[in-house]
Amino acid sequence: MDELNAPYHAHIYYDAASRAQALALRARLLDAKDSGAMPELFFVGEPGEHAVGPHPLPEYEIHYSQAMLPGVVALLEASGLRALVHPLTDDDVADHTTLAHWIGEPLPLKLETLDPPGVNQGVARFGKSAF
Repeated sequence: MDELNAPYHAHIYYDAASRAQALALRARLLDAKDSGAMPELFFVGEPGEHAVGPHPLPEYEIHYSQAMLPGVVALLEASGLRALVHPLTDDDVADHTTLAHWIGEPLPLKLETLDPPGVNQGVARFGKSAF
């Protein structure tokens, strides 16, 4: 896979106070995906009601190609929401730590819930489903 087609994720976090803002951003992302304005935005997940996996706050994830990274980051930064942006490699721990970029205040992740290096189950789910 060439570099611009490399798979990326973003986790968009919210709490009770920012939920409406997060849902408004999700609607914008779905519109951009459906209209073709963001052609390599492949998946916009459902918002969660509680913390899941390594994530200490409710979140939803989006899947996109590296080619979309500048636009996604700009959109997330402008939203004022907290987000974790990372590539999707065979090392789930590195994806969420050393390879990750936080937008807003970082959160402590529950790293023990992530797949061990070489076994990233997220690769098979890319563009299809959230965790």
